[in-house]
Amino acid sequence: MFNHIDLNLPSLERETIDGVRYYKVPNQEDLIRLVSITSVTSHFNKEIFVKWRKKVGEEEANRITKAATSRGTDMHTLVEHHLKNEDLPKVQPISDFLFKISKSTLNNINNIHALESSLYSKELGIAGTVDCIAEYNGELAIIDFKTSAKPKPEDWIEHYFVQCMAYGCMLYEMTGIMVKKLVIIMACEAKYIKLLDKYIRKFVGDKLEQYGTKQGTGTSDREEVSNAV
Repeated sequence: MFNHIDLNLPSLERETIDGVRYYKVPNQEDLIRLVSITSVTSHFNKEIFVKWRKKVGEEEANRITKAATSRGTDMHTLVEHHLKNEDLPKVQPISDFLFKISKSTLNNINNIHALESSLYSKELGIAGTVDCIAEYNGELAIIDFKTSAKPKPEDWIEHYFVQCMAYGCMLYEMTGIMVKKLVIIMACEAKYIKLLDKYIRKFVGDKLEQYGTKQGTGTSDREEVSNAV
């Protein structure tokens, strides 16, 4: 059972304007809009994604993005229920598999101060929703949950740590609580899951060709873009 320590953080309304997410933050008697930290990090890295979308094509990019979003949403849902000591909902099998991979790591978490909670900094002009603030191996940390098709080197995920550092700054401004540890928990699809898909496609394609119906395996594009999600 996970122990919880409630910080009583505010619930902030969000809105999207011209593709940018904003949070409505109380400011004396008025509300001000502060830009989401995820919109800031996405803007900083937008050229990378523009080049990737051009390389793979819009249709394939949309397919991969949709799958990654669905997988990530499911993972967050499972983790949140698990950390709240609640029964887990049913999700797609790959998401359930990724959650079970990460479960032993999640058990390093305790004394949870916040889950999916709003934070903001008027000094920095940013706001956001932190995945988790809790003790990780006994030390208070900003914890973010990610999923990926494959493991990524640390220099590819710089923006994840920037995002977590932003939450740490927001938390300090709002509460005076200082967090020095940033933790990214990333559940990755095992290499052999993708190879299993490749093996099955080849078997089916070869058998269809053998019986007079030609069909390609269609795996090359997927392999080429696997680094992007």
